[in-house]
Amino acid sequence: MSYELFIGLRYLRAKRKQTFISINSVISIAGIFLGVAALIVVLAVMNGFEKELRDKILGINSHIVLMELTGEMKDHENVMKSVEEIEGVVASTPFIYSQAMLKNEDRVTGVILRGISPESALTVLNLGEIREGSIDYLSENYKGEDMPDLPGVILGKELAEILSLNLFDTVEVLLPMGIPTPMGMVPRIRKFSVVGIFESGSYEYDSTLLFMSLKNCKEFLGMEDTVTGIEIKIANIYRATEIAEDIEAKLGYPYWARTWMELNKNLFSALKMEKRVMFIILSLIILVAAFSIITTLIMAVMEKAKDIAILKSMGATSRSIMKIFMVQGLVMGIIGTTLGGIAGIALALNLEKIAAFLEDLFGFTVFPKDVYYLSELPSRVNYGDVAIIVATALLISFLAAIYPSWNASRLDPAEGLRYE
Repeated sequence: MSYELFIGLRYLRAKRKQTFISINSVISIAGIFLGVAALIVVLAVMNGFEKELRDKILGINSHIVLMELTGEMKDHENVMKSVEEIEGVVASTPFIYSQAMLKNEDRVTGVILRGISPESALTVLNLGEIREGSIDYLSENYKGEDMPDLPGVILGKELAEILSLNLFDTVEVLLPMGIPTPMGMVPRIRKFSVVGIFESGSYEYDSTLLFMSLKNCKEFLGMEDTVTGIEIKIANIYRATEIAEDIEAKLGYPYWARTWMELNKNLFSALKMEKRVMFIILSLIILVAAFSIITTLIMAVMEKAKDIAILKSMGATSRSIMKIFMVQGLVMGIIGTTLGGIAGIALALNLEKIAAFLEDLFGFTVFPKDVYYLSELPSRVNYGDVAIIVATALLISFLAAIYPSWNASRLDPAEGLRYE
């Protein structure tokens, strides 16, 4: 800091009739504080939502799905061996996909039926927490004494609650397409035993998915030695497109690989767009605070016109006068941004606890699990976003201080002292 700037600041602050930090300055600081804190919290929630949603989707679903354009896949075991030889592929497992109805007494609901291989499914998929039972019951090799007589199925926690099902309860699975009989088409019905209840953390999956072994699923659907396709897990999820192209190039027609990004393109594109829009909208709070900085500095220039004139008559240059008010504007911006950053990060890191406290205090649900994909309010602080927010707030504060400071530097000493 130059000597003239130091003397100018000491002189202006020494005036007891006008305070250096006025009420308008406090309002400006508060505006920047709220804008920065709100931006950090909102973007942390959106980052957390995107990450949790991606983890849930890529847990229940694989990174790449390989299917045949001509229909069901034959000779899937040899196809899996060829796929696992490709660089970047970690594991693969066959699957069958269909739709069915689940019935328990007088309660009926639609489900997504997925046949999986108990031996290889967990190397690719993540069902979350198995709250009751075990996936081992689906295996043909399981010989435990508690093995039920009926074929086993695993379903989500929410689905179990909807149908009032517990472990080892009997449930009926119906296929709407049915089978032909002399009396016409009759729905195919078979009884199964509930051998597992999982909780993935996603209400949509927990309330709609029903898993059974590949063998039982083939028998129930009347399929021969075919599967719907192969699910593939890779080491780097962001190389999914590249690895999918390698798989198609190696296997050729009629094999078709689709990545998790393609299958959920609209969802993640919408999340990114919403994040950008929220950044722009909440940045307006900082812009409003910037106008408050402009107003504060203009009023300070008007109030201290005599002091500025005295400083200029003492030899202060226009540049040093401009620096004085630029520093005042930047100080307000730095204080507001620093406090807002600290408060925003603290709120974002403890958002789940705060949400739980508000739910207990007011008796309402902040994050209804039957409306959103997730059952908890996620929050993930991205310090890269925080750096961008802080830099943006300081830049806006700097730009807001330019005009009033330039206006103060152009003040004519004779005009400032005319009526004194």
